[in-house]
Amino acid sequence: MDAYAGLRRDLFHDAFAYRPLPPRRTDGAVAHRLPGRTGDIAAYLPHAVVCFFAFLAMAYGYERSLSGLSGGFPFLLNGLLLAVPVVMTLVRPIGAFWLSCAAVVLTGMMADHGSMSPWTPGSGLMHLTVLAVVALRTRPRVSLNMWLVTLGLSVVLSVVRGRSDTLGGVQVAIFYGMVLLVISVGHIRKDAERQVSAEKSVTAVERDRRTVLEERTNIARELHDVVAHHMSVVAIQAEAAPYRVENPPPELAQAFATIRENAVAALTELRRVLGVVRAEDYEAPDAPQPTLADLDGLLANVREAGLPVEKVITGAVRELPQGVELSAYRIIQEALSNTLRHAPGAGARVEIGYVLGGLGLRILNGPATGEAGPSQGSGHGLTGMAERVAMLGGQMTAERTAEGGYEVTVFIPVTAAEPERDREPEPEPGVDLAKRTEERT
Repeated sequence: MDAYAGLRRDLFHDAFAYRPLPPRRTDGAVAHRLPGRTGDIAAYLPHAVVCFFAFLAMAYGYERSLSGLSGGFPFLLNGLLLAVPVVMTLVRPIGAFWLSCAAVVLTGMMADHGSMSPWTPGSGLMHLTVLAVVALRTRPRVSLNMWLVTLGLSVVLSVVRGRSDTLGGVQVAIFYGMVLLVISVGHIRKDAERQVSAEKSVTAVERDRRTVLEERTNIARELHDVVAHHMSVVAIQAEAAPYRVENPPPELAQAFATIRENAVAALTELRRVLGVVRAEDYEAPDAPQPTLADLDGLLANVREAGLPVEKVITGAVRELPQGVELSAYRIIQEALSNTLRHAPGAGARVEIGYVLGGLGLRILNGPATGEAGPSQGSGHGLTGMAERVAMLGGQMTAERTAEGGYEVTVFIPVTAAEPERDREPEPEPGVDLAKRTEERT
């Protein structure tokens, strides 16, 4: 029942629907090199080939008419009967198949078949052309259904004509089946290639997305440790501050207690929210997160691994927000790791520029002089670096240099801190802070 339902959908439902054959693409390797309007004309090459086979089928029909083997068919009608189904495949492919079957029935019942019963040379060429064109334009299942109809039609015509030997008709149908099989295999291969290409694209997108999520998780973990450390310091200092003043007023003690409570609450909430990004086997580092001040240690480790690296610092070195310094350190670390993996034997140069609006980084390596071994990374280090830069509102470029090396350029904006006002000297013990404030006012 499923096979019959498929046959009805493929060959009966909207059989004469208008489905014109579109022109070929003109941006191929050969077509776009053709001069002038030749390329536009080449787009209709399949249409010309089909019309040529229609002309051959018409010629066979005329030849049979001139030989007196057309069964009394009019001269003009016999040629058009074989040519029209072939031309019709360009606009109504399934309808052309049924028209071809009708032409085979007429020629098979009235003409002299010779040794190709129930096929004549003209009807055989015509039906083969129609089957091939329709198979190229449709799915493999349609080809199978057309072949089954053709096989049944050949057997029925042989029986109706009173011929007990239907081997000739079956042989022709088997030949048609081989042609359709080759076309169907080509369809299946192209579909498989498209599916593999689509899956590769989806896999690459998912891999990039997973890399971004992993990098965001790492950033969240590191920022959690940084912020948690600072909030803990605030809580401890707020708790110890009242004891540094002799006889502090109740308002001051209450203010410090409120600061401590808010700091502890914020720290608890931070751990609750960002705790979900920690893996089960993740352990918070015992040491503080690295900053640009720890870059010399990183460069020393890289040099021990065989990568000669040079560090250049421009501008006035100043302390930046710890999140910016941590991201800058990780970016340099990843860029140098990529150099070790993909450019063995090359030298590297790390440039750090402290400018008024932020921090500039440039990591440059020369061309590889040795053979790169198998990569141990995920292959998406640049994606992780770009994610860090994007989360800080910066810009990043990564491209090959004219000398054959690679260059990573990063700019991370840093908002200029407001100039500190003149601080008052620390109050002497026993002096009422509220009184000093009132006097200053």
